[in-house]
Amino acid sequence: MADVEEQLRALNLRLARLEEAVLNLSPRVPVAAPVRDEDDPHFRNTEPQPYAAATAQPQAKLAPASPFFEKSVDASELTVTQVMGWTGATLLVLAAVYLIRLVYDAGWLTPPRQLGLAVLGGVGLIVAGLRLRRLDSNYASLLPAGGLVVFFLAIYGAHLYYHLIGMGVATTAVICNCLLALWLGRIFGSEIYGLFAVVGSYSAPLLLRAMSGSVVDLVIYFTAWSVVFCLYALAIGNRRPYLLAGYMALVAFQVLWEQLARSQWGVALVFQTLQFAVFLSAAITFSVRHERPMTQAEGVAHLPLLLLFYALQYAILSRHLPALAPWVALGSAAVLLLAYGVARRALGVSLAAGGFIVGAYCALVLFHAVYLELLPDRWASWAVLLVLPPAALFVTRPAADAQLMLPFKLLLGGLLALNYVRVVLLDDTGGVGQTTLLSLLYTAELYAAWFLGRGHAALRQWIVFALYAAHIGLMGVVLRNFDNALLVSLAWGALALASLLLAFRTRDQDLGKSSLFIFAASLVKVILHDLAGAAPLLRIGSLVVVGLSLYAGGLLYKRVVALER
Repeated sequence: MADVEEQLRALNLRLARLEEAVLNLSPRVPVAAPVRDEDDPHFRNTEPQPYAAATAQPQAKLAPASPFFEKSVDASELTVTQVMGWTGATLLVLAAVYLIRLVYDAGWLTPPRQLGLAVLGGVGLIVAGLRLRRLDSNYASLLPAGGLVVFFLAIYGAHLYYHLIGMGVATTAVICNCLLALWLGRIFGSEIYGLFAVVGSYSAPLLLRAMSGSVVDLVIYFTAWSVVFCLYALAIGNRRPYLLAGYMALVAFQVLWEQLARSQWGVALVFQTLQFAVFLSAAITFSVRHERPMTQAEGVAHLPLLLLFYALQYAILSRHLPALAPWVALGSAAVLLLAYGVARRALGVSLAAGGFIVGAYCALVLFHAVYLELLPDRWASWAVLLVLPPAALFVTRPAADAQLMLPFKLLLGGLLALNYVRVVLLDDTGGVGQTTLLSLLYTAELYAAWFLGRGHAALRQWIVFALYAAHIGLMGVVLRNFDNALLVSLAWGALALASLLLAFRTRDQDLGKSSLFIFAASLVKVILHDLAGAAPLLRIGSLVVVGLSLYAGGLLYKRVVALER
């Protein structure tokens, strides 16, 4: 009987394993054996299996009971809920505004009582939101947000329209309201309060006509808020508050400075420098403290702020200190590079997005402050010719900071293209003669760039442009210096055949294919220029030269094409 039971158990085990394989269930989990009890008459029926039964379905864990406002809401329902909540809060704010307006127009309440009613409405919204926070913190936070808006409206109304409070009281009330917004943001864990505080604090001097007597007071006021919002952003782990504060600080101060104290340009320079230092420190400290480099989206948001700072500061410097303006700009680029190096060393990783915006700012400074401002126009083409080779070797060497080097590569390519067009195509050397020499040197530099870069697979699709540009440059030199059309055709044909011969010897297909461009240019020149109005012998000579070069080129090109097979 025991043997039969053993066979049944073995059969049951095999069936369980087979069912597990067919149904592709979760892996078998060993089950601990129960304590052996020899006196238990049912021991043989309760002997443990080697593995848990494969047919046993895992029990779904029951989620704990959720609050009323958080019951099984999917993404679409959440979006609708938020829209409804914001709409409701906005309508409550509008209702308060219209109610105050109604009772004021009807003469039921005096302006002080009217504003007091608005303040009570704001307090009611904030208290209601705090009471409902236990049910759903995110949804309940909409009511205090509306309350803050009511407070701002009451302060602005009391100062601007009813003149019930002075500048000092209004400014103090705005500061208290902004601090209340930051506290509510910490309580509800929502960044919307911080953004309210940013907008309210920086717009207050614009709306309250405050601090009209001293621009120094504005510097202190804005700088203090900049520090506060940077610390707040660090505390909540979100870059948006200090980013919005940076934009608001630069724009609001610029507007007030233009209106109030345009002659005090030194104070404006000090303010811009302070803002640069504060927000740069915040960006670096944020990355290091939270061990979180900038994302691509955050980098895109930071770059316009840097460009805004550069434009505002350089405008003042170029007007009042034109000799120092480029050097101050270079100093800001050096400080930015140093800060990037500190952050990269502290984190120990490559900062892709941060590296790109730092490189873009530094490349802009080099182009504007050095190339356009410091470098005399008559020597620009020569300077680029001399600087490009070592700079190209530096930025193309293998480096971990590829995103940092990318803007510099684009700058070098842009400078080369700009001066190539000036020298080779437009014959513009900025007042310095020797156009032929410059053209030959640029052509030689392009040939060297093609020769050195053709072995790199990553550069091959781009370096071919250098080869064609070098051909055009050399053909342009021949065209400018040879008056005889026959000699021009002969020289162009020789260049095409030389390219084919060199391509065959070096087995370079790109060089061989580039000769077709020269042949095509020669044929077009003969048809459109040489045959029109030329002497008969010159026409015959041009046709013979181009025809022979094309025929010989065809023979060589067949052998070059054979290299591909």
